Amino acid sequence: MTKAYYSAVLDYPLETLWTLIRDFNNYPAYIDGVSESVIEDDKGGDEVGAVRRFCYLGNWIRQRLAGHSDVQHSLTYAGIDPLPFPSGLLPDGPAPTRYEGTMHLMPVVEGNRTFIEWAVTLDTAPDDADRWRQLFQSWIPDWTHSLERSLGRLVA
Repeated sequence: MTKAYYSAVLDYPLETLWTLIRDFNNYPAYIDGVSESVIEDDKGGDEVGAVRRFCYLGNWIRQRLAGHSDVQHSLTYAGIDPLPFPSGLLPDGPAPTRYEGTMHLMPVVEGNRTFIEWAVTLDTAPDDADRWRQLFQSWIPDWTHSLERSLGRLVA
């Protein structure tokens, strides 16, 4: 097991961020590269156990909403199928990994901003842990900046 973690302060009120991300099916609205998202079995986007199937950079991925709290402003998702390492990045890419991610928001009172932390725990073979962690350490900031750009378009 290994963990990738990123945190930042975004210049938007907590409620503005939470309104955007609390719906598990709203992924295309704030993650660049996600073209479609569908919640299976007519579940709600805030219903723990809901499964979203989304297309990210041409690849279909399924995740289950494992935790959701309007009080804590957090959501946890888990990959249903092991995630394959992107082809072409390494000549001998690591084996697919299971993963679980959590997005957590907290208010920053000064300036009415929001602290976001995004962590992904990866259940990998020990020899693959560093490569998976490095990949997610590059992805999570990209996703966070995508969220920030989306907020800029919504609030403008």
